[in-house]
Amino acid sequence: MAAVVMALVAAGVGVHLLMVFLHVAPANTVTKQHGQAVDDYIYPEFEQNWKLFAPNPLQQNIAVQARAEILAEDGTLDRTRWVDLSALDGEAIDGDPLPSHTRQNLLRRGWDFYVNSHDTAGVPNGVRGDLSERYVRRIVLARLVTELEGTRDGVIDRIQVRSRTTPVPPPPWSDEKVSRKPVDRELTWWSVTDSDVPLDGSLQLRRDGEGGAR
Repeated sequence: MAAVVMALVAAGVGVHLLMVFLHVAPANTVTKQHGQAVDDYIYPEFEQNWKLFAPNPLQQNIAVQARAEILAEDGTLDRTRWVDLSALDGEAIDGDPLPSHTRQNLLRRGWDFYVNSHDTAGVPNGVRGDLSERYVRRIVLARLVTELEGTRDGVIDRIQVRSRTTPVPPPPWSDEKVSRKPVDRELTWWSVTDSDVPLDGSLQLRRDGEGGAR
């Protein structure tokens, strides 16, 4: 039994390493014929990128915020405050010698995935557009229900996401000129469906004593 388990684990690791290798390798005969299968395995959980080693690494601070509309039992809608999800991730890892990989990269990479698969009007520019939208929606829903403390007084009906991109100023010794003007991007409201609910749970929010959304 132990030998069978070890063999299955070794086979799984071998397949994973092969898929990652084919994903990052230059175009070849295998990827030309089976590139879609490789992409289906890699995205979005195992996506690779080499921006750390690129001539121009990431030079922007991107803050992603979200808010929700809560549908009460009497049919009324309340709109929550904007929640700075990026700031919460930053606070969670600041000063931590062993920060969570999820806190560092899940939201950041998910938003990057969405931006790169949509134009500025929010229209998908490829087959990965719908996948990226559902991915971001689930991340945001999971974060909102945690930060806004869910209860049974209301359910999330719609969510909205926005971002602010601020260029990082160059070091004092550099002659590079960079505009410090932030770039804002606000998406339209997304209606929440059963397929968006993480772990098939019930997403709900608590209201304060005065009836307003927290």
